[in-house]
Amino acid sequence: MMMTDLIKNSKKIVIKIGSNTLSNNDGTINKKFLEKLSQQVSYLINEGKQIVIVSSGARIAGVATLGKWMRKEDMNYKQALCAIGQVELMDAYRKSFEEYSIHIGQLLLTREDFYNYHRTLNIRNTLFTLVDEGVIPIINENDTVSVEEIKIGDNDTLAAYTTKLWNADLLILFSDIDGIYDKNPKEYKDAKLLEAVQDIDALIDIIEIGKVNEFGTGGIGTKIEAARIVNSYGIPMILANGKTENILLKLLEGTEKATVFQDIK
Repeated sequence: MMMTDLIKNSKKIVIKIGSNTLSNNDGTINKKFLEKLSQQVSYLINEGKQIVIVSSGARIAGVATLGKWMRKEDMNYKQALCAIGQVELMDAYRKSFEEYSIHIGQLLLTREDFYNYHRTLNIRNTLFTLVDEGVIPIINENDTVSVEEIKIGDNDTLAAYTTKLWNADLLILFSDIDGIYDKNPKEYKDAKLLEAVQDIDALIDIIEIGKVNEFGTGGIGTKIEAARIVNSYGIPMILANGKTENILLKLLEGTEKATVFQDIK
């Protein structure tokens, strides 16, 4: 199976985890998900793979920690929630991976970092150093300092930029759907999962993109654009349902369906 072979043959893998995947219905961090994730990532590392994680969830973690600011829309409060939540988020990751004697490292980035040669070089060097030493880099957008002019906009794009910068072999995006459908599966029972996408322009002509947040936190459009970015560098992307238990191992075994984006031109 193409997807199984992709994972088996990929040494450097970027995994992007969205807020919906990471959180419970009440907005708290899903500790069970992180326990399962760390277990699966540990297995992949023991199989000789290197892993970088791009993770959303700082603001949600901040809201869960400090519920009194939940309804405040002021940007200062939003950024303050991210500052609080980032600590909680990294602590949850640290505790989960600690069970497997794996250390984590945090990188907080903005779009500007990817357009500045010296910063890009420093990010690249840090990534390689951490991974070579067996540490898992966990990357998030630096929401506490980002303003509209420098925000990457979503972590799907951040994951694509990271994949390109690290020259990874594969990007795996976790969402709250099983992959790309020809129409919204939450509205249409006859929606069909597209297991392989080899022409993104042709895909856009036949599917309904819908509104942002219709399919998840970043919207289906940002996921397609992330695929376009990495595919243009010859790097495949898998879009899968992060809520599925042991999803990484199931993708590896070929027992779970997802969408593989791979430009064969």
